Amino acid sequence: MPDPEDQSDRVLPRAARATVPQVPLVRAHVARINTSPGGVPKRPVGSARVGRLGLEGDAHTDRTVHGGPFRAVCLYSMEAIDRVRADGHPIFPGSVGENLTLEGLELSTLATGDRLAIGDELVLEVTTPASPCETIRESFLEDRISRISIRTHPLDSRLYARVLAEGTVTTGDPVRVLPPLPGSDVATHALLDRLDANERAYMVVSWRAAVAGGVDVRFREDGELAIAATPSVPDENFNVALGLRQVPHLLPDVLSFFERHGVSGWVIAAEPPWPDAVAQRTGSVLVGAPGDIGEAPRVDGLAIRRVEPDEALAWERAVVAGFEFDGVLADAWLASAPAIALDRRVHLFIAEIDGEPVGAGGLFVHRGVGGLGPGCVLPAFRNRGVHAALIAARARTAAALGCDVVAGWARQDGVSERNMIRMGLQRIWTRYSYRWDVTVQDAGRTGTGVPA
Repeated sequence: MPDPEDQSDRVLPRAARATVPQVPLVRAHVARINTSPGGVPKRPVGSARVGRLGLEGDAHTDRTVHGGPFRAVCLYSMEAIDRVRADGHPIFPGSVGENLTLEGLELSTLATGDRLAIGDELVLEVTTPASPCETIRESFLEDRISRISIRTHPLDSRLYARVLAEGTVTTGDPVRVLPPLPGSDVATHALLDRLDANERAYMVVSWRAAVAGGVDVRFREDGELAIAATPSVPDENFNVALGLRQVPHLLPDVLSFFERHGVSGWVIAAEPPWPDAVAQRTGSVLVGAPGDIGEAPRVDGLAIRRVEPDEALAWERAVVAGFEFDGVLADAWLASAPAIALDRRVHLFIAEIDGEPVGAGGLFVHRGVGGLGPGCVLPAFRNRGVHAALIAARARTAAALGCDVVAGWARQDGVSERNMIRMGLQRIWTRYSYRWDVTVQDAGRTGTGVPA
């Protein structure tokens, strides 16, 4: 499994890519096509049909960390294989799981968004480097899989690509490099990978903290997927699936999880996940560089301070009051307080006026992203600039901790989003929350649990 702290999926800009003499493109071709029912090595086939999710006849053992539309095809080059093999490693075409082994093209010269026209039909778009995982360790002396990490050996990394035009690929097909499409969103998706990883990790920390506090949260953390089901707390934060932007083909797994635990759950997606699905909420993903976050207007008597773990319950009480939670939902949030503050990536802030709590905010630092966690202001103190001050304070801390990105998630066109935009964040993505109702009768569902 990839190291969750590894940041090697940050695609390098063109100027930072390795400088290698380019082999004339007339010689670039598909040297080998590789597939397997799962695992490595992938074995050669003469040709294969390539669809949106990859090569027909190919599969992955770890479906939540490989595959999906943005990692549909894994690319590697004979030039890289030859260099790695020259170091004594027992690597060969297909042994590290690539689908297409190319020859005559240094993949290290490609950047995010570059396109590859292969044969007469197939067009691929470079998305991200492929981080090495333990599955391919037998291709390396002493299991040194980092030998093909873009972070340590940028010449010899594999790349992922998505399929822009489906088609059949045949061994020997010529390969042409095309410039990025105007308006391509592939760089946005590369950034979203980091932001989504931050959000998923924070939600898992929250669920674990609730479990430590006695709440019956049943959750699954698996690669790109994070799913929770909490029968006693019918709220989206405790019954939700994250990660389907990258692995939308795993929707049946998500709905089966909700069904197995008897909960109605929310699916976060960029488009309707099943026929006739209607979004309950429209959300925004917002980002900015820490240095671009402005200073908040001065609020008389306002002080914002970091909260130590022994004050976590006071912080959580301010969150509950600010969001106006009550009943079992308030109890669940309060129960999580002692444990959530112990995670080293969690940083808690409380806003006070003349010593009285008026708001609270969280910061979650993971993979170089400062995620603006729950941020709220008590009703009696709204519209005074307290929320903006909490944004600024957390951004400063994110910068001090080495983050290069500050990110926020908010209801679209709501007060929180407007404050984030005023403070310097920009909306880069729109997503929707769809509720899957477990009470739908069996006759109204398909065999996968998706409402018919």
